[in-house]
Amino acid sequence: MKLRTIATNGIRMRFAEEGAGPLVLLLHGFPESWYSWRHQLPALAAAGYHAVAPDQRGYGGTDAPAAIEAYDILHLTADAVGLLDALGEKQAVVVGHDWGSPVAWHCALLHPERFRAVAALSVPYTGRAPMPPLELFRALAGDRFFYVLYFQEPGVAERELEQDVRDTMSRFLYAASGDVTEDPNFWEKPGDAKFLDGLPSPMALPPWLTAADLDYFASEFRRTGFRGGLNWYRNFDRNWELTVELADAKVTQPALFVAGERDGVLRMIPVEAMRDWVPNLRELRLLPGCGHWTQQEKPAEVNAALIEFLKRL
Repeated sequence: MKLRTIATNGIRMRFAEEGAGPLVLLLHGFPESWYSWRHQLPALAAAGYHAVAPDQRGYGGTDAPAAIEAYDILHLTADAVGLLDALGEKQAVVVGHDWGSPVAWHCALLHPERFRAVAALSVPYTGRAPMPPLELFRALAGDRFFYVLYFQEPGVAERELEQDVRDTMSRFLYAASGDVTEDPNFWEKPGDAKFLDGLPSPMALPPWLTAADLDYFASEFRRTGFRGGLNWYRNFDRNWELTVELADAKVTQPALFVAGERDGVLRMIPVEAMRDWVPNLRELRLLPGCGHWTQQEKPAEVNAALIEFLKRL
């Protein structure tokens, strides 16, 4: 495996790569980096694929533009297309997790000639929202805390999350995992709560997360801060406005969906509704005991699902 940096869509993007063969593009979520795919890179390479996992815009060794609007869905998908161009590839299979999943879905929708298949972890595709997302989130949240709304004001979440980055990462990774034993009380906090309120500190790291893993994530976010990743959340309504033409669009490429049965995202999005929007969904696989960090918590299961899907294309 090697790390290198190239120019794409007006920014410099760092990525990890391994293997040779058909290109598989791996897009991480929040708050992560290429390192979230550390188990998939060698497995895909061994199976005969060129696996590429970038630090997405605003993360790790990739540029983090200052403007909030520089993180909308058109920029994020154009980054992926530019990465294919820089690698000299006409097509790729795109795989996303968390925020990387909406990017992967939109790569398939907006650039179907470049992305021949799509796999998503954690976040299903259920079509364009019927109203501006922040309006929908406010209606759903009522007077309770909702993290997307908390992330909207620039500087607020940054100050909280960056006060002790290692503590932030350990609590967040643990609380959203399938290994948490305490009730994080994440969905029932009062409206004036902060993000980390109620998130337990693990007595011991879960078995899928080593001290070295945590150190890597923490060192990256100490250096970059969380602003870049948080700016993705500040484009929810802008993304909705920019994709009017996708109101009735379906993802027609071959698709795979994998998520943990204990993933909190599935409490917000009805996963079965995806079948109407992804008519060529080859498999919907839910992993017992798995939380939100799908490919990190259950690497063997995710690797097997991805490779089986790829081999059948």
